[in-house]
Amino acid sequence: MMEATGKLRRVLIGSVAAAVMCSALAWATTGSGTSSTLVGPPATYEGFKVKRDALDGWDVKIEAKNGLKVATQTITFQPGGQSGWHTHPGPVFISVKEGTMTFYDENCHATVRMAGEGFLDTGSDAHLARNESDAPATNVVTYFAPPSAPTLRIDAPQPQNCPF
Repeated sequence: MMEATGKLRRVLIGSVAAAVMCSALAWATTGSGTSSTLVGPPATYEGFKVKRDALDGWDVKIEAKNGLKVATQTITFQPGGQSGWHTHPGPVFISVKEGTMTFYDENCHATVRMAGEGFLDTGSDAHLARNESDAPATNVVTYFAPPSAPTLRIDAPQPQNCPF
C-alpha cells in the first residue's frame, strides 16, 4: 500500500509540474522572423577583478566574484522580425552589425540603434527587439551570466501597456 501511495504522489507531483510548465508557456511570447548562430560554445571563467585606467582618462572596471559565463551569437532579424518579450540572467551587449534595430523596454519605450552602434541590455526587465525597417538587420550579441545559469534567455509575458 505504501508503494502505491508513493507512486501516486510522484504521478501527482509530475502532473502539477507539467501543468506549471504549460501555463508558463501560455503567457510567454515567442519571437518570429529571426535566425541565430552561436559563434562558439559558452565559456565559463573563474572569478576575477579587472581595472584598467588609460592615460586619456578612460577607465573600466569588471568584477565577477563567483565567475562568469560568456556566450556570443549572431541574430538576423528579417523585416518585421522580433525577439518576443524576455529577460536575461545578466547583462547583454548588443552590437548592431547591419541594418536598424528598435529595442523596447517593459514601459514600451523605444531605443533605436543603427549599424555600428551598441545597445546595453541590463537583462533585468522584460524587453523586446524588433526590426521595424524594410531590410534585414543583424546583431552580434554577447551574454554575461552567472556560471550556474541554465539558460541565457528567460521568456516573459507581454506587458499590458505595449501592443506587440
